[in-house]
Amino acid sequence: MQSETIGALAAALSKAQADITGALKDSSNPFFKSKYADLASCWDACRKQLAANGLSVIQTTQMTEQGLMLVTTLAHSSGEWIAGQMPVLTKDNSPQGQGSGITYARRYALAAIVGLAQIDDDAEAAQGRAFTNDPRGDLGKKVDQTKRDQFVQQFRGAFDLDAEEKDIALAVMAVHEALNPDHDLYIAVADVLTAKERSAIKKYIQMAKEQNRG
Repeated sequence: MQSETIGALAAALSKAQADITGALKDSSNPFFKSKYADLASCWDACRKQLAANGLSVIQTTQMTEQGLMLVTTLAHSSGEWIAGQMPVLTKDNSPQGQGSGITYARRYALAAIVGLAQIDDDAEAAQGRAFTNDPRGDLGKKVDQTKRDQFVQQFRGAFDLDAEEKDIALAVMAVHEALNPDHDLYIAVADVLTAKERSAIKKYIQMAKEQNRG
């Protein structure tokens, strides 16, 4: 499904994709002991690049004869758009099951419509096998290891501060902001940190943002 023309949209998406790299594998699948890029990481990897080029992604659900469908639309400021549907598969009809199915579908549909590479080993549940190739290629692998290790230690130093949690959050946020412009380096740092440490970073960043809003 698409608008009558998509020339402006295609040109804008091409520019956005030139800057979109890959989504960080910062979530864990406890059943397969694997890591994958969650929905938030997928958005973090492409939101700014899309917005900078007049692009937005709209995701809604629609009940059809085939069941619940996720409708993902990539829209451009010109009014042009393209859209696709993806079935929402759930284990049961509980709110938790439906929510999980929608989130899963949103993640895959977002990655597909913007051309985002993601680390997502939890697809082995459907494929019956594990991924062995990293879609990021060499991202995060060709950085200054000394610089990488310095940021790793800065994060860990912030975690170990003898201070209130709100102050630790601000310290973590400061390291995050210093590292954030260098996406390649951030990937390398994230690969050294443990899953628990990466989860702590996300928690503290959210906490710091809430403090700043207050």
